[in-house]
Amino acid sequence: MNQKEVLQTDALSVGYSKKIIVDRLTFSVSAGEICTLIGPNGAGKSTVLKTVAAQLPVLSGNIALCGDSLSLLQEKDISRRLSLLLTQKITAERMTCGDVAETGRYPYTGTLGILSAEDKKIARDAMQLVGASHLYDTDFRQISDGQRQCVMLARAIAQQPKILLLDEPTSFLDIGHKLHILSLLRRLAKERQIAVIQSLHELDLAQKFSDTVICVHNGTAERIGTPEEIFSGDYISQLYEIQNGIYDPRFGTAEPSAESGEPEIFVIGGGGAGIPVYRKLHRMGIPFAVGVLHENDLEYPVASALASAVITEKAFEPVSEDAVRKASALMEQCRQVICFISSFGTMNQRNETLKNQAVDSGKLCTEFAE
Repeated sequence: MNQKEVLQTDALSVGYSKKIIVDRLTFSVSAGEICTLIGPNGAGKSTVLKTVAAQLPVLSGNIALCGDSLSLLQEKDISRRLSLLLTQKITAERMTCGDVAETGRYPYTGTLGILSAEDKKIARDAMQLVGASHLYDTDFRQISDGQRQCVMLARAIAQQPKILLLDEPTSFLDIGHKLHILSLLRRLAKERQIAVIQSLHELDLAQKFSDTVICVHNGTAERIGTPEEIFSGDYISQLYEIQNGIYDPRFGTAEPSAESGEPEIFVIGGGGAGIPVYRKLHRMGIPFAVGVLHENDLEYPVASALASAVITEKAFEPVSEDAVRKASALMEQCRQVICFISSFGTMNQRNETLKNQAVDSGKLCTEFAE
């Protein structure tokens, strides 16, 4: 085992009642790293995390925590090395947020569970770290979901683990709290050299906040690699078996499928101005065409997903006469042309020819109504 590796599995099989859900999973996570499990609902991500946390029995294979086999460790030893934050809502009767955070210190107390002044200080410091110190004396039942998640994370931090397991830590949270939690986990990993293993459904965030990504699918770890290795090509669409749309790995976004049928409206786009138009036309259920777009244009991924047809030009090349001819022919078939571009440069100069053609035919409009 590498000296920095604090969690290692070898041919690990996990599941329930001897039924294997994920088979022969082998991976390792080092101190300071964030490892994220992704995959479809029901693939077994939570089962993997619960098994690593010793909440479910190992069906076969091995788990090592900080170099020691999980099967040889006592419960208190596991709790001092590893902390688990689950996604389900926790109810805490007659407990303040501070009380909840302080329960993270129980693995370090004696039989009676009496907290020392140092234990209380560690819990308070953890609350301050997650930005929840003002909630210390507040009833845990009276705070929001985002605040609950922060308090539960403070509890996990107070446990001072070497390994932090989180099952969908951003569930129920708004975007501000999602970014707060994940940024905090990144900080904890780097500054305290904690190994973070989490499951996420937000693929864009998994792509941005992970060092390693494990793709759980069809009963196995189908791929393990860096975000750059995993989020490339059409693999994510295959992993999630996407049929009604596409996933764009460049921006970490999902787009619905284009409307079927011959295009009714032609959009002269470029530079981002056309994106709101594409989305509005799609919401209205109107098939449309776009041109001429450079293949490296900001709009290209959205247009490729939502438009019935896109006339393109190679990146960094001026729009060619051939591309304009194709766009012109397609534009003639449409009942209306939309162009919000106010000026044309060297690379897209010939698109102005299309705009002038639309003006001459009486098809050009600068806005449209639903």
